[in-house]
Amino acid sequence: MSTQETPDVSAARPGRRAWITRIVLLVVAALSTVTIVRLVGQVDWDAARSALTQLSWWHPIVLLVVVLARQILLAMPLSFFIPGVTFYRATINDLGATMMALVAPPPSDMALRVAMFKSWGVSTAKGLAGTVMNSLTFYIAKFGAPLLGFVVLLAIGESPSYRWLELLSIALAVAILVTVRMVVRSNRLARVVGTRAALIVRRFRRTVDPDRWADACQSFRGDVAERFHRGFPLAVLSQAGMMAVDLAALTLCLRFVGVSADEVSFVWVSIAYLFAFPFTAFPLWGIGIVDALILAALVEAGGLEVEAAAVAGLIVWRVFTIALPVLFGAVAVATWRREVAVSDASGGGATPSG
Repeated sequence: MSTQETPDVSAARPGRRAWITRIVLLVVAALSTVTIVRLVGQVDWDAARSALTQLSWWHPIVLLVVVLARQILLAMPLSFFIPGVTFYRATINDLGATMMALVAPPPSDMALRVAMFKSWGVSTAKGLAGTVMNSLTFYIAKFGAPLLGFVVLLAIGESPSYRWLELLSIALAVAILVTVRMVVRSNRLARVVGTRAALIVRRFRRTVDPDRWADACQSFRGDVAERFHRGFPLAVLSQAGMMAVDLAALTLCLRFVGVSADEVSFVWVSIAYLFAFPFTAFPLWGIGIVDALILAALVEAGGLEVEAAAVAGLIVWRVFTIALPVLFGAVAVATWRREVAVSDASGGGATPSG
């Protein structure tokens, strides 16, 4: 199926709006964090520092392996949706984009992705379409996470209390899922979705062209439809696996600094994580607001006596799940550049696919 030529995002430049959006979200996260922490209580930072001394030399090694597994699972959907992209290439691509997203606003991360795709002989259109599907799958899993939280609460006979608000997150996950399936189902529905989405956005940005949005949705469908029915279920499973590994990392961090299973069981750590996970939509995986929400839930389950150690565990978790992927990303980009240099030196050229 032919598709329209996709613009080269490597030529795009991040605008002032990207920086403003990022700053606003960070400010909202900071204010939310302060509010939640005040509701929890005053943190004993001396006790938190003391809890960090319980870390042994082998703990970072275990966490390094767990975080690497998390990043591989996070990147897997790229290989399911894009022909010519293996698990290895998907991981390299996603780690590099993660690093770029931290050091520069969009579309710098997308420009790096496209450059990698081109070096592997993957067309820009299919690469971008697969990247969009990767993101959509992740958002479905992200906003659908509280559904598992409600299931766990039901299983242990606990009341959801204020967590009923998370139904909005589940509704958003369902809306994304329904929209994706409509787009993939037929060209007509793809154009309808594109047109209606453009009309909604046009209320805020008068320059939006509904016909171009309809064409873009139709083009997107052409690039992903062939692999969707097999790739989408596998992509959802990989994202569920990523969350399970991320939860394991959080649990290990808490146990390593002294939050025992008798104080806060794995079930309650899971509940705290699943209901906080949608807020990773904020910059830097929701750093601050996610941690404050998890802390509040842990204190609710284990009492104020676990607060200091829980703070220490969250600090370790964030260091390894945010800083470590950035280091992995630097290694990934260096590895890719070396491979491209070797390929150029040997006279090898990429043959576009798709």
